[in-house]
Amino acid sequence: MGQTEVISLDEVRASKQWASLRQQLHDHFDQWLDDLQAQLPEPETTLAQITETVWALRQDLTGSLSEAVVEHAHRFEYMRKQIVCKTCGHILTTRPAAPRTVETMVGSVRLERPYFYCRVCKAGVYPLDEALGLTPGRTQLDVQKAAAKLVIETAYGEAQALFHDLTGVHLGSERMHTLTNRVAKGLGVLDVAPSREQIDERIAQVAAGKWRRPVVVLGIDGAYAPTRPTVLEVGGQGRDTGEPDVPRGRGRGARSRAFGFISSMASASCICSVGIRYKPRPSSVRPSKTSKKQT
Repeated sequence: MGQTEVISLDEVRASKQWASLRQQLHDHFDQWLDDLQAQLPEPETTLAQITETVWALRQDLTGSLSEAVVEHAHRFEYMRKQIVCKTCGHILTTRPAAPRTVETMVGSVRLERPYFYCRVCKAGVYPLDEALGLTPGRTQLDVQKAAAKLVIETAYGEAQALFHDLTGVHLGSERMHTLTNRVAKGLGVLDVAPSREQIDERIAQVAAGKWRRPVVVLGIDGAYAPTRPTVLEVGGQGRDTGEPDVPRGRGRGARSRAFGFISSMASASCICSVGIRYKPRPSSVRPSKTSKKQT
């Protein structure tokens, strides 16, 4: 007699759930194929036309697939009818679902979130948002990280155009500025600057095979990093100008976005900081040359 295979009830349920998910994914893919067929030019199609069409429609597919996976992985959150208020301990019953659309690197993901409201605490909660780890706003963390990496390499206007061309995600330059500073919130220069060993290694790479000694330059790009002193040299004594510590004119411009270490004539730039804001230190009081001559 052959051996009898024992299959648990959990395995049966899991296999049925995955079968249902696979069917949903196939349905989304079939719908995407219909859109692709409608937009492909005929009768002769070049490779460039095919890739351009697929590239334009790719996020419709990946976004819909992500929605199906989220619904499958968090199906219990979708079916939740009650929760306990974390503040007062009251039992909260579900209210009509509140739709929300978030932007990710794979496209727009639409969610139908159960909503709960506590009359005692006068606060609402979306358990699905917490389960998915959603960030406030429409743009999610993966988009924010990708935008920050691009912004520190180039200007905001150029970064906006490149970001859309490379990812298909629409993001304004002002929004990129806000997201970049949010990612870098709380960071200081020493948190993001290269270590001494890393700087020495870069200098050694640039200096290899050259008889001139390399020159290391620290460049600060941006504003709110004043390069002019706030104390004037008058008669050998420092006098406060009384000017407010705000950006004014060239050399006092916006927040420092990046620090570049450039060695010799070769570019050995090391971009190592974004969105840092720090308080400038007043320059030390030094006697002027005029006062020395009078003395």
